[in-house]
Amino acid sequence: MKTMKTMLVIGLGRFGRHLAFSLTDLGCQVMAIDKDEDLVEEAAERVEDARIADCTDEAVLKTVDVESFDCCFVCIGQDFLAAMEITSLLKEEGARRIVVKAGSERHANLLLKIGADEIIYPERDMARTSAVRYATDNTLGSFELGEEYAIFEISPPESWLGKTVAELNVRRKYDVNVIGIRREGKVAPITSGDFVFSEGQTLLLAGEKKALLRLAERG
Repeated sequence: MKTMKTMLVIGLGRFGRHLAFSLTDLGCQVMAIDKDEDLVEEAAERVEDARIADCTDEAVLKTVDVESFDCCFVCIGQDFLAAMEITSLLKEEGARRIVVKAGSERHANLLLKIGADEIIYPERDMARTSAVRYATDNTLGSFELGEEYAIFEISPPESWLGKTVAELNVRRKYDVNVIGIRREGKVAPITSGDFVFSEGQTLLLAGEKKALLRLAERG
């Protein structure tokens, strides 16, 4: 039987709230902490445990037992000094995995030095995803795989309809891999060269961003 993951979310601003609620929706046990009573009361309706507390206070984290969580998220984007202090305290208290929201590379480097295991950039990542979507007419979504590679979701070019993956020789001709399709809200992998492209599908393609953008522009 799969064990339910436990998550600690510190900071209930917009990103922290959405993160805590999304983790709960995915079946995780979530404890959410913030100094703001109103934010905590709102979160209490959605997460398993919500507490009003200041996590820059070492005594607070000692009562939380941070070692028991699979992952601890620090989502205090507006107060970098507080984020640093909390990250350092979590490390001292033996947190297994610390993920911190950061607004810049400079802040990220400092956070990594004092104990963060991973850094997330919500605003930057959303900006990049939006840029890809609106820079092309045929891209419905994207997911970055580093600086050069990504996964794009696009409608199949009209010239592909009725043809198979093997017939089009997609990988050699377009320098991308067709990894799956979405149809009627469901995603399925493509594992055969006999798969036929048709209307009503959207394709999940992986490859270099430049190649993906070229293909998306074909429409």
